[in-house]
Order: sequence, then structure tokens, then C-alpha cells
Amino acid sequence: MKHEIACKQFMEYLQIEKNASPYTVKYYQNDLETFFLFMEQEGLTELAEIDYRVVRLFLTTLYSRKLSRRSVSRNISSLRSFYRFLERENIVTGNPFVQVSLPKAGKSIPGFLYTEELEKLFEVSDLSSSLGQRNQAILEVLYATGMRVSECQNLKLVDIDFAIGTMFVKGKGNKERYIPFGRFAEAALETYIQDGRKQLIEKSGNTTDAVFLNARGNPLTVRGIRLILNKLVEQASLTIHVHPHKLRHTFATHMLNEGADLRTVQELLGHENLSSTQIYTHVTKDRLRTVYMNSHPRAHH
Repeated sequence: MKHEIACKQFMEYLQIEKNASPYTVKYYQNDLETFFLFMEQEGLTELAEIDYRVVRLFLTTLYSRKLSRRSVSRNISSLRSFYRFLERENIVTGNPFVQVSLPKAGKSIPGFLYTEELEKLFEVSDLSSSLGQRNQAILEVLYATGMRVSECQNLKLVDIDFAIGTMFVKGKGNKERYIPFGRFAEAALETYIQDGRKQLIEKSGNTTDAVFLNARGNPLTVRGIRLILNKLVEQASLTIHVHPHKLRHTFATHMLNEGADLRTVQELLGHENLSSTQIYTHVTKDRLRTVYMNSHPRAHH
């Protein structure tokens, strides 16, 4: 069977059965194309003739291109899924990518903000201006809920339930979850929605349900939110780099430091696998040690 046809069927399977996002599908496609190019260079024409030896050779070529360990891992796992699909469709009889042992990727520990840095960020917005109110609301929401920027950008007025203090969020792969928020986020949102947002809407004259709007009264883009955060950091004259994800990491770290359990944090972050949430335990281990040393009767020297 021709690679193109097999590849096309696999893409359809990802979209329809796996509900994969266009972004994920594109990644798979790039990885498969890299492999098909390698097959061509090696004079291999059949998907079924790929064996463990060929896979080792493929790995070597990937490493020689100075790819990061993470890229190589992703590439191999894309191909493993592809061959699993081919096996299921009886196009091949075995999966040569199964036994590939990849060098363990060193998981990078996410950066997070210290409470003092956060406080500074929360003090810079001019709350008498519509944009200042909006920026404060974005900051409070990202920190209060740990949601992804794309989720924040997608937030609609109807998604916020002030009566019980929760937000309805559609995450990756259309996974839905409810996230509670506290009184700071509530106050910032109410001020912005009742006042600043109304002023912004008047500018565009359009009726949009998006919570966060730009200066022209249109829904903010993900890039817009990133720029706003960078500006706030500048105003707070902090030398740190705050990408929105850092607020998500901060949310997770602070929750765990204050004693929240992993499962709860997993649920709040909308992580499909607990392993994604476990990255944060590294950050909190230091804190655990300090608490232990200070609290346990037999720990004191």
C-alpha cells in the first residue's frame, strides 16, 4: 500500500476516532513525512519491510540532525502510533517501533513565580481605565484557575457562574471541566464586566459573548493576552519573563504547596494523565522538606 494512502487514512483516524486537534494532526503529519523521506533515501519502498534494524538507523539519522531528545521521542511515538494503526488495519504484521528504547528525557521543571513577584504584578494596572480593569481580570483569572491561555481567550460570558463561583472551560480535545474561582478573581471580573468591558463593546458596536476584548472592542487573541502579560511585567519592572503558562505553573505549585492533592490539581488543570501533573511535585519537594524539618519533632538537629 502506498505511503500517501496509508498516511491519509491514519490522519482521518486521528481526526475522527481520536478527536485530535488540527495542531496534533499536523505534528503527526510532519513526523511521518520525515520518515517517508528517510525511507526514500534508504531505497525502502514498503511500509511492511521496516524492521528494528531500520528503526535504529532512522534514530541515528535523527540524532545526527542535532534534534533535541524531546523531538526524537515525539517522532518515534508518532511512528509507533502510525504502525499500531497499520497493524490494526492489517497492512503490516508487526510494529518495529515497539521495542525502541529512547534515552530518558530529562523533564524540565516548570518555572513559577514567587508570591512577592505575583503581588507586584497585581499592583500595576490602573483600575479606573477599561483596559486596566481588563488586564487585572485576565491576571486574576489565569492565576485563580490555572487555565491555559487558549481557554482564557475562549471564555464566554455565559461560562462564568458568579452565583456559585465556577467557570466552565473547554480544554484540549474538547474536554470540559468546571473550575472554581475565589473572591479576588470574582471582584476583578465583576468590575471589568460591569464597567470596562461595556466601554470596550461600545467602541466596536458588535455584540460578542467573548469575555476578554481588545482596545477596539473585538475578542482578544491568544497573542494579545501574551503581549498584555509582558507589558504588565514591564510595568512592574520585574526582570522575569512571564509567559501565560508560567501563571498556570504558579497556580499548580502554590496549590500543591498549600496541601492540595495531585488528583485535584490534575482535575483543575484539565490534564488527561496524572504524569503531566506530577512534573509539579519536583518543585514542591523542596517545600515539603522545609516543612518537615520545621515541623517534625525528631527532625530538628
